[in-house]
Amino acid sequence: MKEVQYLLDVLEELKENAEQVDEREVEEMAAAILRAKRVYVAGAGRSGFAARAFANRLMHLGLTVFFAGEPTTPAIGEGDLLIIGSGSGETESLVVMAQKARRLGADVATVTIHPEASIGKLSASCLVLPGATPKSGLADTCKTIQIMGNAFEQMTWIVYDVIIMYLMKKLGISEEEMFARHANLE
Repeated sequence: MKEVQYLLDVLEELKENAEQVDEREVEEMAAAILRAKRVYVAGAGRSGFAARAFANRLMHLGLTVFFAGEPTTPAIGEGDLLIIGSGSGETESLVVMAQKARRLGADVATVTIHPEASIGKLSASCLVLPGATPKSGLADTCKTIQIMGNAFEQMTWIVYDVIIMYLMKKLGISEEEMFARHANLE
């Protein structure tokens, strides 16, 4: 098998998985972001990297956003939204974070494979993506040639970017306005 065939197969998987994403759930996530006073984003491992990129783009939109767990992240409270990206929905540190956010009056939303898992049960809204993970003990929701959680992690990155595109349109914000907020101490 030629290496480029792996690329084509992965892209085909992503296309098949994208067709399973519920547009209503994407719109609900965007609406929750617009309602929030401040947005906190969390994730661990590779899902955390995608979540950081999402937080970065939310900042480019001009929203008040923080990545949970950073030393400069302020206290969460009423009117705030915590978005957790977790394929398994069972990452212990993220479950504890969701519980605490709820206890402090914040809303919780998740991007996950398993809305029936612990984080999903704590969330007001779930954006469910197809995926496979060895972590949850729950059934995979897609067939994949990829290792571990790759299919979910790739899908989160793309769906996060689609949410940004949706919010850009909804808020009437141009790419030029976003770029003006881009880091300039690089």
